[in-house]
Amino acid sequence: MPSYKAPIRDLQFVFHELHQADETLSSLPGFDEVSADLVDAILEEGAKVCEEVLQPINQSGDQEGCQFNEGVVTTPTGFKAAYQTYIEGGWPSLAADPELGGQGLPETISFMLEEMLCSANVSFSLYPGLTRGAINSINAHATDALKEQYLPKMVEGIWSGTMCLTEPHCGTDLGLVRTKAVPKGDGSYAISGTKIFITGGDQDLTENIIHLVLARLPDAPEGVRGISLFLVPKQMPDTNNEPGDSNGVTCGSIEHKMGIKASATCVMNFDDAIGYLVGPENKGLACMFTMMNAERLAIGMQGLGLGETAYQNAVEYAKDRLQSRSATGIKAPDKPADPLLVHPDIRRMLLTTRAYNEGCRALAVWTAMNIDLSHKHPDAKKREEADDYVALITPIIKAFFSDYGYETTTLCQQVLGGHGYIQEWGMEQYVRDARIAQIYEGTNGIQALDLIRRKLFIHEGRLPQRFFNLLNSFVNEHQNSEAMNDFVSPLADALKLLEELTDWLVEQGKHNPDELGAAATDYLRIFALTTLAWLWADMARVALEKAPSDDTGFYITKLRTARFFMGRLLPQIYGLGRGIRSGADLMMEFTDDEF
Repeated sequence: MPSYKAPIRDLQFVFHELHQADETLSSLPGFDEVSADLVDAILEEGAKVCEEVLQPINQSGDQEGCQFNEGVVTTPTGFKAAYQTYIEGGWPSLAADPELGGQGLPETISFMLEEMLCSANVSFSLYPGLTRGAINSINAHATDALKEQYLPKMVEGIWSGTMCLTEPHCGTDLGLVRTKAVPKGDGSYAISGTKIFITGGDQDLTENIIHLVLARLPDAPEGVRGISLFLVPKQMPDTNNEPGDSNGVTCGSIEHKMGIKASATCVMNFDDAIGYLVGPENKGLACMFTMMNAERLAIGMQGLGLGETAYQNAVEYAKDRLQSRSATGIKAPDKPADPLLVHPDIRRMLLTTRAYNEGCRALAVWTAMNIDLSHKHPDAKKREEADDYVALITPIIKAFFSDYGYETTTLCQQVLGGHGYIQEWGMEQYVRDARIAQIYEGTNGIQALDLIRRKLFIHEGRLPQRFFNLLNSFVNEHQNSEAMNDFVSPLADALKLLEELTDWLVEQGKHNPDELGAAATDYLRIFALTTLAWLWADMARVALEKAPSDDTGFYITKLRTARFFMGRLLPQIYGLGRGIRSGADLMMEFTDDEF
C-alpha cells in the first residue's frame, strides 16, 4: 500500500526563502493579509485533506474505476464523500474572486495545493481542476448575466465545469470541429454534436455540470476562424437557480483507459441542447484558451505531483529492501545483505527524480507568482513583464513537467524491481496515471511547437529576450563568487548554448520552417533544463547562506542535490544541441513509402 506525505518543508523553502513570495504578494492590492503564518496554515490543512482523505482512496479508486450504467456515471467508492469534504473545507474557492464567493487568495497558494492534490489522487484532482479552468473562461469572456447565474455555484464547488473541444474526427486540429450552434431567436442557441475525451463530462459529485462547448454558427468561416464558444448546462437552472429540466446533454459512454481510471472520461452528445454564447461570435478558440492555458499548467503539476509521491515510496522501499552487498564493503553487517540504497545506480534513479521534483517545484511557484503579478501589480509594465514570463513558461511546464513525471515514475518503478510491476505496491499506477499528461490538453509535441514557432517570435522576440536578460543578470551578479562557481559556471554555459541555438533556429526558420518542427521537442527540453539550472543556482545561493547555522541538514542536502543536477542532468543539453544542429533533412529526406 503506497503512502504520501506532503513536502511541506520544501514548499515553505521555495515560497518563503527562495522566492520571498510573502513579501512580494502581500504588497499587491487585495493580498495585504497574505502572511507567512497564513500560508503555512493553509499548506498544513491542505496536506491533511490530501494525506488523510484523498490518498487513501487513490488506489481503490483506480481498481474500481468509474462505472457507466444506463446513461449514468458513478465515481468510485469514497469519491463522493471526499468531494463533499473538499468543498466543505472551501478548497474550490481558494483563489477565486471574492465577488463570486471566492476567498481571493493568490494563485501561488493554489498552485502549491494543486501539487499536493496530484500527488495524493490525480484522478480526483481533475474534477475541481476543470471547474477552475471553466470559471476562468466564463469570468473573462461571458456576459454579466451568465457570470452572476453560474459562477457562484461553480466557485462553491456544487456545480462543476468541463471543456468540450475534441470530436471523433479531430483532436489538435480544432478547425475541423463540426458541432453546430443554431440561433433560437431568444438569445440562446441549439447545440448539436458529439464531443469525446471529456473529463468529468458526467459524474455524481456535483448537482449540475456546466459544459463549455466549441461549435460553429451557420455560415461561420471555415477553420479555426469560424469557431464560437457556448455555455451549455447539463440541467437548465429553474427560477430559483436550482438544477431543473434536462437540457439535451447526455453521456454516450465512458472510456476504458490506461490510467486515471477514477476520472470519468466521457463521450458527450448534445442534441439541440440550449447554450449561450461566451465571448464574440467566431472567437471561441481565443476564449477557450483562457481555460486551456490554465489547464496546461495544471497538467504540468500532475507530473510534479506524481514524481513526488513516486519518489517518496521508492525511497522507503530502497531503505528497507535488502539486496546484494555494497561494492565498497559491507554496510549492514547485522543483515544478510545491504539495503538497495547503498548501490550507486539506485541513487542515480532516486536523485534524478528528486532533482527534477525540487527544481520543477521552484519553477511552478515562480510561475504562479508571475500569474499573480500579471493580474494585480499596479504598474502596467510589471504586469506585462510577468505576463510574458507566464506565456513563455506555460508550454515548458506542461511538456517538461509531464515528460519528466513519466520518466521519473518509471525510474521509481524500476527501483522496486519486480514489485514495481505488481499492483499492490501502487507504483505501476503512478506510471499509468502519469502517461496521459503528455497527451491531453495539447500533446507535448504541440507544446514544443508553441514555444518554438510562436513564443520565440511574438512581440518581435520580446518574450525569450526578456527571460534571457533575467538569467544573464543572475549570472553577472554571482559570477565572481567563489562559493557559487559550481552553480553559476554551468548555468552560464547552458545559457550561452540556449541563446546561440535560439538565434540559429530563428534564422533557420526563415528559410525552412521544418527546421523549427524538427528541433522543437529537443529545444524545449534544453530550455527547461537551463531554466532549472537557474533555479538550482538560486536555491544553492540560499542554502549557502543558511547552511552554517542549520542543524537539520536541510540546506546541506539542498546543496548536494544542486550539484547532482548540475553535474549529472544539465549536461544532456549538449547532446540535444548537437542533434538540433544536425538539421531537419535527416528526418525529411525519407519518402513516405520508406516508413
